[in-house]
Amino acid sequence: MKFDLHTHHFRCGHADGTIRDYIEAGIAAGLQVIGISDHTPYFGSPEEHPFPRIAMAKKELKSYVEEVLKLKAEYEGRIDVLLGIESDFFPEHAEIYRSALSAYPFDYIIGSVHSSDNISIFNKNRWKGLSSAEQLLHKKNYYDLIRQSARSGMFQILGHIDAMKGNYPRFTDIPAAEAIDETLQTIAECKTAIEINTSGKTKLSGGWYPSDDILERALHYGVEVTFGSDAHVPSRVADEWEEVAARLKEIGFTHWVYFKQKQKQTVPL
Repeated sequence: MKFDLHTHHFRCGHADGTIRDYIEAGIAAGLQVIGISDHTPYFGSPEEHPFPRIAMAKKELKSYVEEVLKLKAEYEGRIDVLLGIESDFFPEHAEIYRSALSAYPFDYIIGSVHSSDNISIFNKNRWKGLSSAEQLLHKKNYYDLIRQSARSGMFQILGHIDAMKGNYPRFTDIPAAEAIDETLQTIAECKTAIEINTSGKTKLSGGWYPSDDILERALHYGVEVTFGSDAHVPSRVADEWEEVAARLKEIGFTHWVYFKQKQKQTVPL
C-alpha cells in the first residue's frame, strides 16, 4: 500500500495548488491513501491572520476541514482521503492549540517544531557568531521541544525531526547524540510515529529528514515511522516514496504506519 500523509495547499500562503490538485496528483502517483495536512492557523496570537505567508487564517480552518471531508466523500473508492493537519508546537500555547484542534475530526495531527529559541529553525542567520557551546545549546533546546511535543499527547506523528539542518547542513555535525537518543526513547515511550520527510531536497541540506543515522537509532528504540513528502506543489506528492521504502528495508524496518481516525494502521514494507 502506498500513502503520503504530508501535503499542503494554497491556504497556508506558501504552497501552490488546491486540495483537489493534490488528490489528483496522489491518484496519478499510485497512492491508495493521501493525507491533507496543511499548516494550522497561528493560535498563539489574538490576530486573525498574523503570518499570512506561513499559516492559514483562523477563519479558514472550518472551511479547510469541510473541503477535505467533501472531497473524501467524492473520491471514495478511488483513493482514501484523510483529514490531517500540521500543527506548530509552542509549549506556552499548547493548550490553546489542543482546544482549537479538538473541535474537528482529524485522522491525525502532525506536530512540528518550526521555531526554537524564538527563531525559525530554517533561519541560517541564527548560527552566525555562535560558539561551539552555544550551537550545542541551540541543538539541545530544539530536541527538548521535540520531546515536549511527544509528551504532550497531541500528535500521532512528529514532523521532520532534524529539519534544523535544512538551511544549515553543519547542524548534523554538532555533537548531541545523547539528546537525540533521549528524544527517540521519549517518542517510542509516547507511541508517537516520526515521518520520513523527503522535502529536505528543497533546502540547502538536501536529502531526507531525518538522517539515516537517526533512522537506525529510531529502529533500535522501537520508534514507528511513516512517510510524508511535505509537498508544497502537487508534483511532489509521493516524491521518492519507493526510494524511502527501499532504504527503510535496508536499515531493518519491516513495516511503517499511517493513521486513520487517530488509530494506527500498519503497512508491511
